[in-house]
Amino acid sequence: MTEKEKMLQQQLYDANYDQKLIEERSVAKDLCFQYNQLLPSDVDAQQQLMKKLLGKTRDSFCIMAPFWCDYGYNIEVGENFFANHNTVILDGGKVTFGDNVFIAPNCGFHTAGHPIDFERRNQGLEYAYPITVGDNVWIGAGVQVMPGVTIGSDVVIGGGSVVVKDIPDHSVAVGNPCRVIRPITEEDRQTCWNRSPLNK
Repeated sequence: MTEKEKMLQQQLYDANYDQKLIEERSVAKDLCFQYNQLLPSDVDAQQQLMKKLLGKTRDSFCIMAPFWCDYGYNIEVGENFFANHNTVILDGGKVTFGDNVFIAPNCGFHTAGHPIDFERRNQGLEYAYPITVGDNVWIGAGVQVMPGVTIGSDVVIGGGSVVVKDIPDHSVAVGNPCRVIRPITEEDRQTCWNRSPLNK
């Protein structure tokens, strides 16, 4: 198998010294660089460049610069996808986002990992496990999602969380390591989020 085939099949592969993968990352980084230099008001150019970079998009999506990824072709975003500034997606493995996913600033989605033993790590070997995010998900600021994680649908991940295990549907999860603290309920749909000095 090629190193790319090993990467896509969740096996240890040579990420650092394989020329084909180095070239593919260079193409993606150049596209990210071009994207990050565009005027914020140039929405048409942003959409065109992102459709060239990403593996699959829908009609409505917005990714705020700066944005960085490794390959681009392993990223799929659903309808009404929004990612705020400083999103990083290390997409050696597949990263799939459902519909209506909102990502706050400074979040990372990291499919890449390395062996614990330094001998293989120093050889440039790593693995890439896929990340999946369902529909109607809000991911708070500074969240880091680790390799192999699935986040269900109708989920809120609290800011600053480090997600190392799967998160089930219809839940609020927070912390390091991230854990479910409660389900999303009908009461949440009735909550008034207005805030004034009187109710601080």
